[in-house]
Amino acid sequence: MSIYFDKTAIVTGCTRGVGRDIALHILDQGGAVVGLARGDPSIDHSKYTHFAVDLADTSAITDAFAQIRKHTSKIDIVVNNAAVLTSQYSMIMPPAAAQAMVNVNLLAPFLVSREAAKFMRKTKWGRIINIGSMAASLEPIGDSVYAATKAGLSTLANVMAKEFGSFNVTCNTVGITAIDSSMLAQLPRDKIEEIISGLPIPRFAKIDDILNVIDFFSMERSSYITAQTIFIGGVN
Repeated sequence: MSIYFDKTAIVTGCTRGVGRDIALHILDQGGAVVGLARGDPSIDHSKYTHFAVDLADTSAITDAFAQIRKHTSKIDIVVNNAAVLTSQYSMIMPPAAAQAMVNVNLLAPFLVSREAAKFMRKTKWGRIINIGSMAASLEPIGDSVYAATKAGLSTLANVMAKEFGSFNVTCNTVGITAIDSSMLAQLPRDKIEEIISGLPIPRFAKIDDILNVIDFFSMERSSYITAQTIFIGGVN
C-alpha cells in the first residue's frame, strides 16, 4: 500500500517547480493534497484542493486554515516548500526583500505547521517536513538572510519535534541542493556550478532525490525519526 494512501497533505508553493512535483507525487500515490500558493492552481486532480494564499501575509494564512477546516477534518502531512530568494550583498540588501524572506521562508512555515498540528493532535499522527537548503550549511556570499531563514527552518523543526512528539507528530527537514527551477534561474549559473562541483556528489539535484527523502520522513516506519535534517548531495 502507498505511503500516502488515505493521507491528506498540505503542500505550500505548489503551483510550479519542486512544490508542484511534490504535490503531484502525493496525488499519484493515492493521497489528497491541499495546496497553498499565491498563484492560481496548476494542478487538475479530483483530490487536489487549492487555496490562493499570500504566504507573506500572516492573516491570510489564518484565514486559509479557517477554510481548510470546512474542507477536511484531518491533515496528516505538511510539506513547507514555499520560499523566496533575493541574493544580494548584505550592505545593499533591500530591507523589504529581507523581510519578505523572513515572512515566507520562516514565519509562514511556523504558522502553517502550528495550524496543521492542531489537526494532528486530534488524530495522534502527523508528519511535518520542511524544505531547507544547502545554503544553510554552505553559507554562500550574498545569501545571508536566505541562508539564515533556511537554517532557522531546521531549528524550528527541532523545537516543534519536542513540542509535538507526545501526539505522534514528527518534524524534519530536507536540505536540498540546486535543482533547475525559476528560483535557481535568479542566480549566476557559473557560481552555482562552482558550488556544485565542490560537493561529494557533484551534480544538480533531481526531483526524485528530494521525493526519496520526503517519502522516508512520511513513512509509518519513520515514527522514531524526528528533529533531523538530511542534506542531499553530501552537504554537511
